[in-house]
Amino acid sequence: MTELLVEVDGLVVDFPVGAPGHHVRAVDGVSFTLEPGRALGIVGESGSGKSTVAAALLGLHRGTGARLGGTVRVDGIDVGAASAADLRRLRGSAAAMVFQDPLSALDPYHAVGDQIAEVYRVHAGGTRRAARSRAVQVLDRVGIPDAVRRSRSRPHEFSGGMRQRALIAMALACEPRLLIADEPTTALDVTVQAQILDLLHGLRAERGLGLLLVTHDVGVAAESVDDLLVMRDGAAVERGPVAEVLAAPEAAYTRSLLAAVPRLDTPRPPRLRAAPVESAPAVEALDLSREFGRGKRRTTAVGGVSLAVREGETLGIVGESGSGKSTLGRMLVGLLAPTSGQVRRAGAEVKGITAGAQMVFQDPVSSLNPRRSVGESIADPLRAAGERDEDTIRSRVGELLVRVGLEAGHHDRYPHEFSGGQRQRVGIARALAPRPRLIVCDEPVSALDVTTQAQVTALLAELQRELGIALVFIAHDLAVVRQVSDRVAVMRGGLIVEEGPVDRVYDRPTHPYTRRLLDAVPALDPALAADRRSARQEAIA
Repeated sequence: MTELLVEVDGLVVDFPVGAPGHHVRAVDGVSFTLEPGRALGIVGESGSGKSTVAAALLGLHRGTGARLGGTVRVDGIDVGAASAADLRRLRGSAAAMVFQDPLSALDPYHAVGDQIAEVYRVHAGGTRRAARSRAVQVLDRVGIPDAVRRSRSRPHEFSGGMRQRALIAMALACEPRLLIADEPTTALDVTVQAQILDLLHGLRAERGLGLLLVTHDVGVAAESVDDLLVMRDGAAVERGPVAEVLAAPEAAYTRSLLAAVPRLDTPRPPRLRAAPVESAPAVEALDLSREFGRGKRRTTAVGGVSLAVREGETLGIVGESGSGKSTLGRMLVGLLAPTSGQVRRAGAEVKGITAGAQMVFQDPVSSLNPRRSVGESIADPLRAAGERDEDTIRSRVGELLVRVGLEAGHHDRYPHEFSGGQRQRVGIARALAPRPRLIVCDEPVSALDVTTQAQVTALLAELQRELGIALVFIAHDLAVVRQVSDRVAVMRGGLIVEEGPVDRVYDRPTHPYTRRLLDAVPALDPALAADRRSARQEAIA
């Protein structure tokens, strides 16, 4: 009989909401199994219940007021009936979790190695010296260079990819049999994402780890798992071998989910908006540079970039983390002053923030004040531009809310009352408020599931067609950039290494770095993904 590492039968999770005794169902009768050494991916949109299922495997809902039904067994432990001591053993030596945001999961005040050592001592005991040695060992295993020295570094001294590796090292410290990874690559650029996925695959092959991967990115799942479970509204709608589910999905919802996934090999859709205006560019960067720090600590984030974007045109900017693309975007709208060079709009040099250029940020949660209604946040640029009539302001805010697919009655609601996609629509409405000619979108869809991504990018295209605005679309998702852009600029080390019409750059890249970025994008074909992984490993060897 095949050994089962995970057995979930009829899992139900209800969360308390509103008045006492009222609950909302987050997971509704989900069942699945996982064998040692196998990988199961759980995919679905935000709110589908996939992260709730992952948390239930470790008993993380205990003490939260949630009601659970069904049975969950992990490594032979009945999670629902387990004692506190059994749960402690489960969370240490049997199973471990890797979370989406390592900055939130790691303590900023303590060295990374000390935090890993603490986990080891809590679950495995032993001396401080042994725990420190174990921390260095697992950091080395996950590919942290100079692990002895870097173990003394604090989280802010690590890059995003290194922080995620450190979280994986922490999870491996007590040699679990099951690794639960909840959106482990969402915030990473494509090359670092490929490295993390390769690492997880290598750990499975090396140690026989079972892997439960929770993700909204179907391409990531195709690269990483043997079987796929598709969830919607708390229920499982389809499950099977990943190649079969992706090639011939049976459920209509799975088909619609796959249809929304942007494809790298699909040319940009025909232009549904007026051609870019052939006149003075909406924005020009002339030999733009930006440095940070002083003396020996001085670093160049952007080192002499020139570009132009016309009204009605979308320029995509891609590159790895640290390439300078966000710094460039902030200079284009005046949020950062250049160290040298000029920003020109409509032919005239501009300095500082003006109503003519606005920005849509990656994280609408942090860019919206949680203590103010969304209507007040949208009104801020209007007041900054000098509008003082409150009736005019409220009317304009109502128009904008409706224009981005929300309701005028949402004016007095607060950010926590909206979904991620709705909050991003609020961010777009705020950017539109002062009637700008340029909007810079900095990773506007990276935290959204694929269907919501498609809705937001379609909204931006519709607004551009209607208003003739110039768009600069900054993203690490190269497939999304291809679908929305007319031209694309590839940045590396603060410089543009390749620029041109989007289809030419994607189909016939001339720079080796561009080719490397494109080769790292997840493929929806598991066989192709395996071939690419083998090629990357051979290149490293």
